Amino acid sequence: MVFDRLDQHPGTRFLFVAALVVAVVAGLRAASTILLPMFLAFFLAILTLPLVAWLQKRKVPTPLAIAMSVLAEVAVVGFMVLLAMQSLKDLQARLPRYLIRLEELWAGWVADLQHADFPGADLLARELQNRTLFDPGQAMEVAGVAVAKVVAVASTLFLVVLIVLFVLAEATVFPAKFRAILGRKAGPSSRLTKIVAEVQAYLWIKTVISLATGILLGLWCWVMGLDFPLLLGFIAYVLNYIPTIGSIVAAIPAVFLALVQVGFGHAVMVTGGYLAVNVVFGNLLEPNLMGRRLGLSTLVVLLSLMFWGWVWGPLGALLSVPLTMVVKIM
Repeated sequence: MVFDRLDQHPGTRFLFVAALVVAVVAGLRAASTILLPMFLAFFLAILTLPLVAWLQKRKVPTPLAIAMSVLAEVAVVGFMVLLAMQSLKDLQARLPRYLIRLEELWAGWVADLQHADFPGADLLARELQNRTLFDPGQAMEVAGVAVAKVVAVASTLFLVVLIVLFVLAEATVFPAKFRAILGRKAGPSSRLTKIVAEVQAYLWIKTVISLATGILLGLWCWVMGLDFPLLLGFIAYVLNYIPTIGSIVAAIPAVFLALVQVGFGHAVMVTGGYLAVNVVFGNLLEPNLMGRRLGLSTLVVLLSLMFWGWVWGPLGALLSVPLTMVVKIM
């Protein structure tokens, strides 16, 4: 009866739907602590399904196949995190030298501005004399906050791994749907099957592209003589999952390090390498591999990045495209 009345008043119906959307979005933000690990585990389980199927084809029992697949993912992630932590430890040891070099560069730029009679150059010079560019106390405070966030992320990842195990175990309870998801035989299409198939294809393509991007950019940083090429490659790999702006953000540490280590010309060369890799992979190879599978325009991808990043933070931005695909299919 209520919906019949709403059909007679389009303006009221619009306000009613808008109120429902606001309520749903508020609920998503309020329940982010619960929903975000669930969605992350769901997408990781989709990514793991082909490996489980491959082991099952080789007569590995299903529980053992699930355990081996999840352990393999945990081992890979743990290995990459250990490499990143070792690089961060080395970075902490070299940070004072970088800060001194940065202050020297800043002083040189201010002197050049003064020589060119640039407006405000004298004010910058006085500020440079009165205080240092970076406060070590603030740097330690930021490091403490970062460590606390790493501990929180580690506990969340443990919960995600448990959920992935249960999701994969539950998937085997429904053999017909499981076979349809893995493409073993044709069956009636459903929204769930379509969601799994499209998200799986996107995640696999994105993972391969991101891994290739991280390896190439890590090698490029090593060729250019930058410190911590493994860390820079790992950053490029992870941030490449974030559409549009991820590759831009990943280039900032490498360019900054090249500027501090060598100079402006070296930073330009590093920028050129990042630009070339991201143009080839992000603008040529990745769209050709995905084709029209996503059905999402660049504007929609950008808006979804902003929306899910606002709702669920960095992990929301990381999962923005798969989440938008699910909403589109539903």
